[in-house]
Amino acid sequence: MVVGAGGSGSAIVLGLPYLHQAMRAWGHTHGVEVTVVDLDAVSRTNCVRQPFSVSDIGLNKAIVLVNRINLFWGLEWRAEAVPFAAKMLREYHDVKVDLLIGCVDTRVARKTIADALSAYGVRTTYWLDLGNNAASGQYVLGQPINAANRRKATRLRTVAELFPEIVDADAGEDELPSCSAIEALERQEPYINQTLAASALAMLARLFRYGRIAYHGGFYNAQTGRISALPVDPAAWQKARRRQRCAKQSA
Repeated sequence: MVVGAGGSGSAIVLGLPYLHQAMRAWGHTHGVEVTVVDLDAVSRTNCVRQPFSVSDIGLNKAIVLVNRINLFWGLEWRAEAVPFAAKMLREYHDVKVDLLIGCVDTRVARKTIADALSAYGVRTTYWLDLGNNAASGQYVLGQPINAANRRKATRLRTVAELFPEIVDADAGEDELPSCSAIEALERQEPYINQTLAASALAMLARLFRYGRIAYHGGFYNAQTGRISALPVDPAAWQKARRRQRCAKQSA
């Protein structure tokens, strides 16, 4: 399930058919099944950095993308033109959501996802979160604590655990996307979303093919051109947890 079909979400969705084809080539007959969730409609500004045209303006983003993919690739993926809700992870067509890819741009939306993934009865194994600002961004793959994942040293920590400020709804939000194309490009440079999406999908491909990964995220800075990996390192996770505890005590 992909939540959000904007800049990063659309880049992820358009890249997933290649992962589907690779999975089939590796012997997984059914590839991957995808549901895209987004309530938003295409605006004129979206046509600057996102894969939408003027003819799409006013149409739902998820429906536009999924229809396009299904027609081109001959798939039967689903689009949901509704807000994301926790019940989707328990009741959606009686299908288990193994991987949720969150491509949202507010702390409130991330907290909604984090809470839903840890709700009673939810068995979603992985949460991949993508986020960015004007010239940099990150992607983090984690295993939320729920009915599928127990507390253990090797469990991949989620973005909410490593960077709790990203789900702090009381911290306020960054500036919303501008209605002006020029202002929108100043607030976010082109290709940030595509770079993050390609790197995240490459990581997923290695996980699906080999069953293990040495890193579970990464950081990209367009100003320096550097990409830094987030290693699978339980010791570093423990240090991050201790820092968070100290910060809470000092506050």
